[in-house]
Amino acid sequence: MTHLQIETARLRMRPFTFDDVEALHRHWTHPEVRKYLWDDIIIPREQVVEAVESSLNSFATNDFGFWAAFPKEKTGLIGFCGFRFFGEPPEIEILYSIAPEYSGQGLATEAARAMLRYGFEENKFARIYAGADPPNAASFRVMEKCGMEFAKRIWINHLEAVYYAITRAAFQPSDEFYRLSK
Repeated sequence: MTHLQIETARLRMRPFTFDDVEALHRHWTHPEVRKYLWDDIIIPREQVVEAVESSLNSFATNDFGFWAAFPKEKTGLIGFCGFRFFGEPPEIEILYSIAPEYSGQGLATEAARAMLRYGFEENKFARIYAGADPPNAASFRVMEKCGMEFAKRIWINHLEAVYYAITRAAFQPSDEFYRLSK
């Protein structure tokens, strides 16, 4: 797993490591990121450590987890993308975020499309969900650009979440540059 990497036209992504904790904490506590990703809660550093550890354990047991995202030509984490289980019975959910200074450039869509491809081709997922708070229009645009369609509305901790989904059969990999290195 330590050598896994996905390259897209503008991004490099690799599974989380403990070296990512400080950068992830800065990213996840940024007001514009935490607003939707963490329901506007400023999470402690220890929660980031737990998220990294959980992702590493998920890769070890399930062959999937979260990936740190970096600009291809620069250093420094600018976001993340990846999979986790959610709900009962457990289903696969993709999560993603890109630093606000990189938003509006299509990078979240590029990361999500690459991750969907990885999920369908490498993990053989049958269906992948993505959820967002109703006011998070940018996230819904990413889902729609990835070919996802409305699936359901649910309530989580008294907050509404809208889920979109896509099946392996419906996913159409594009001609975008994508390379997986193992």
